[in-house]
Amino acid sequence: MTTTNDGAWTGTVVKKSRALLDGSNLYRRLKVRLDDGTERDVRVDRDLWKELEVGDRLVKPPGENPRRS
Repeated sequence: MTTTNDGAWTGTVVKKSRALLDGSNLYRRLKVRLDDGTERDVRVDRDLWKELEVGDRLVKPPGENPRRS
């Protein structure tokens, strides 16, 4: 599964994670189950990551960042 913010989609947060993948930058990721049943890893900013909990709904309009729905 790739980490992507491309395209438009809607889904539900199934997991939150964060990691220092390169040793200096903290990356915040969500695993999102899309409405079609597939899962996608999505990188999000700190504010959105802190706002969301597992089970929350997200929407990603084309050309925009994901947001809570």
